[in-house]
Amino acid sequence: MKELAKRIRTISPSLTLAVSARARAMKQAGEHVISFGVGEPDFATPEHILNAARDALDRGYTKYTPSAGLEELRRAVCSKFRRDNGLDYAPSQIVVSNGAKHSVFNVCFALLDEGDEVILPAPYWLTYPEAVKVCGGVPVIVGTSKQTGFKITPAQLRAAITPKTKLFIFNSPCNPTGAVYSESEVRALAEVCVEAGIYVLSDEIYEKLVYGGVKPFSFAASSPAAKDLTVTVNGVSKTYAMTGWRIGYLAAPPHIARAIDSFQSHSTSNACSVSQYAALKALSSSEAAVEEMVARFARRRLAMIERISEMKGAYCIIPEGAFYCMLVVDGVYGKSFGSRRIGNSVEFADVLLDAAKVAVVPGAAFGADDCVRLSYSLSMQDMLEGLGRIDAFLQSLV
Repeated sequence: MKELAKRIRTISPSLTLAVSARARAMKQAGEHVISFGVGEPDFATPEHILNAARDALDRGYTKYTPSAGLEELRRAVCSKFRRDNGLDYAPSQIVVSNGAKHSVFNVCFALLDEGDEVILPAPYWLTYPEAVKVCGGVPVIVGTSKQTGFKITPAQLRAAITPKTKLFIFNSPCNPTGAVYSESEVRALAEVCVEAGIYVLSDEIYEKLVYGGVKPFSFAASSPAAKDLTVTVNGVSKTYAMTGWRIGYLAAPPHIARAIDSFQSHSTSNACSVSQYAALKALSSSEAAVEEMVARFARRRLAMIERISEMKGAYCIIPEGAFYCMLVVDGVYGKSFGSRRIGNSVEFADVLLDAAKVAVVPGAAFGADDCVRLSYSLSMQDMLEGLGRIDAFLQSLV
């Protein structure tokens, strides 16, 4: 039998899905499992967005749309960039896709040739290196430190650039760390990219989920030269609790947008028509529901930070955005629970799930094996109970 294609064999199994599958099986067996692994808001999609989808169905808007998305939706995306980020784009520079993850893949497919290097600050979202590899690129991982709040420095970025470097993937607010780069930090990184003439994929899907007065800054807004090198990816999944609707979008220089639109026309055609009408309503209406969701996340974030501060054997770097927290647990590596020794984040997550019925994502999935990722997109009650179980588990290790 012939083997699978080399490109598909480069993809690593998802540790997130593996943990989720185990936790789901345990729940189905009747066990009370608390999961910190889910990367989606636990809120219902706002009613006015649901009504827009119902109206689209009633009007029969269930046919193909242009492959790059509805013209009116792309205009709404342009208005969003102008309003929120001070960036001017034409609708022809916008491509609407089946979620931000699809947009990330489209960018990699359009820009990367075999052997092109892509700089990824670690911890990174676990899909980035897989998208790079399947498109023929070579991930170049640059480890960040807890001292810098898990942020890459201009010096680190400059040192990682080689003649083969094609792309820098930037994510702020960051999944999994919650790090948010300041305007000055973004501008300093943009200067390095402009000097080197490398493209930037700026993933800004969590831009509305920031706390404590922190304000994210869009990479493309750094300078006209930076904008000419940057493809900005965003979407409605996190901001409007629309993960299952699968609508992401990107803004790109004209030649890149045309190439991605052409590719998408052959790969998936358009994103779901009804979902596009729902996204149009989301982007064109009041953000009161968004503000309420962010306020509730902010309360959970503070409660999580406070509870973790009481733990012995683990700590966190305070997140400023998204809805994740990296719990540093390598202080207990070498200890055991019964006959099971813990030596890395995968073993920590496995034993924790069996012993305390708590699911977390191993930091190894994100290039940070000294940590596990916790999401605070679950109820306050479950979150606090789960943190209490983690604390008790830590104290039980010998």
